[in-house]
Amino acid sequence: MSHPQLNLSNDELLSTTRAVRKRLDFEKEVPKDVLAECLELATQAPTGSNAQGWQFMFVTDPIKKSKIGELYKQAFALYREMPMAIHHLHKESDDSLLKTSQERSASSAEYLAEHMGKVPAMLIPCVAGRIDAKMPGAELAQTAIFGSIIPAAWSFMLAARARGLGTTWTTLHIMHEKEIAELLGIPYEQYTQVALIPIAYTKGNDFKPAYRPAVETVMHFDQWG
Repeated sequence: MSHPQLNLSNDELLSTTRAVRKRLDFEKEVPKDVLAECLELATQAPTGSNAQGWQFMFVTDPIKKSKIGELYKQAFALYREMPMAIHHLHKESDDSLLKTSQERSASSAEYLAEHMGKVPAMLIPCVAGRIDAKMPGAELAQTAIFGSIIPAAWSFMLAARARGLGTTWTTLHIMHEKEIAELLGIPYEQYTQVALIPIAYTKGNDFKPAYRPAVETVMHFDQWG
């Protein structure tokens, strides 16, 4: 069964798949067959060496969601004080639009941290293998392992947006990865968790492209600078 989709062009889908936090509908159930339909599209993504070493853990059990939500909230409290936290970036920027955008993002991140355990569903993409930063070739291994799961996860998020669902990419739960692995039965030594993606229908579908500085400020051809 194919579920109804929003009337979005390819460009609209790519430019309006936002990090949704405050507009997640905690009350509306997300059917498992909708999640499965999005995941079927996600697994069409490419992987390094065509390994397809991915596994996808959906969490819908209220008790388990609540526990993960509490762990996420604890991690967020630590993250909030870090220099790279969303609260501290761009504070000194001369770009007032960028600063305003950042302030909105910080507010919505706070909201999600407070309510993570209430989302109808969570997705934890996992990929086979664990990387020891001290092992020979760790940099190559990291790019290969993350490059073999992130495209699929993003494809899931795009497919979700097309069906009226909101998502956002979070990683703070990794501070408690082993505990969450034990909670969900994920074999910690064999699989690395790469994200915690809340999933819910959105309150309205009128998302717009976010403010971004001109592409010329980040684009290079043949030579940096």
